[in-house]
Amino acid sequence: MEARAGRHGARPSLVVVPGITLSMIKVLEAVPNFSEGRDLEIVRGLVDTISSFDVDVLDWSADADHNRCVVTYIGNPEAVEAAALAAAGFAIEHIDLRDHQGVHPRVGALDVMPFVPVHGLDMNHAVDSARRVGDGIAALGVPVYFYGYASRPPGRGLAALRRGGFEALIAGFENGRPPDLPADATVPHATAGVTCVGAREVLLAWNVFVAGIDVAQARRVASSIRERDGGLAGLRALGLRLEGQDRVQISMNLEDPERTSPVAVFERIESEVRAMGGSVVETEVIGMMPEALVLPATAGRLKLPDLGAARVLSHRVAEHVLARSGGPTEISDITE
Repeated sequence: MEARAGRHGARPSLVVVPGITLSMIKVLEAVPNFSEGRDLEIVRGLVDTISSFDVDVLDWSADADHNRCVVTYIGNPEAVEAAALAAAGFAIEHIDLRDHQGVHPRVGALDVMPFVPVHGLDMNHAVDSARRVGDGIAALGVPVYFYGYASRPPGRGLAALRRGGFEALIAGFENGRPPDLPADATVPHATAGVTCVGAREVLLAWNVFVAGIDVAQARRVASSIRERDGGLAGLRALGLRLEGQDRVQISMNLEDPERTSPVAVFERIESEVRAMGGSVVETEVIGMMPEALVLPATAGRLKLPDLGAARVLSHRVAEHVLARSGGPTEISDITE
């Protein structure tokens, strides 16, 4: 899942080395979501395409039931943008939505492409990157919607753009959802659909697996907790059944984990599931963990496996900045 924009104007994080502020090093994060999670040869091709640029791939995952893969990578804006366009081209060539089935909403082969300023950049820089990449994807023949801070006005969410999926767009854009680019587009790309390109803050993408309740009950829990239906601020949630795993999950994006505590979300889910006679089994994080997820008050409470420092975004950004600076090589020598 992908969420709408969070707070605008948040200050970019800066790695600090004693005596040195590395503010000149610019680091942009991209988290493309592709509509392929079953053919691992295609997934590896996407990861290899991105890795061929001067960026650090921090994480990738693929899920067969969602039929979706997510890649997280960072680097200087120019390299991140170039990798994004190359990955878009690979997706257009290798992913055909006419044959695609999965439980996750999707409108494109490259479904969403968000950019996140993580060091030495502000949201305006991320918007600029989103706009440049959107232009490039449109030039490849795939219509583009902008969302989050990249939309005009800022704040457009993904739910309305993806309502009905690719199938709702096949007949054309006369449904009140004309793309931003190109202005004269009348139909989506025949096999690659459309792409949603955005700029946003760091968010938490995660799934909570439950047992003892069915998918209809999970959907009621999701409706109860998500912001759209009067629940927790900044939370998007879906109740899904994963046939291949014979499991039920509540799939979520939490757009501001510092404003709304992941523990508060988890406890709300746990309470409602227990009231229905079920239980929470485990939690899964997609991509990188924001700092709020590794706070002492959170550790051990969310039924998370030990993911280690390699999955903590701030830790990996710090490593990346130090590698580019030629400064200290030990993360213990810095703070962020």
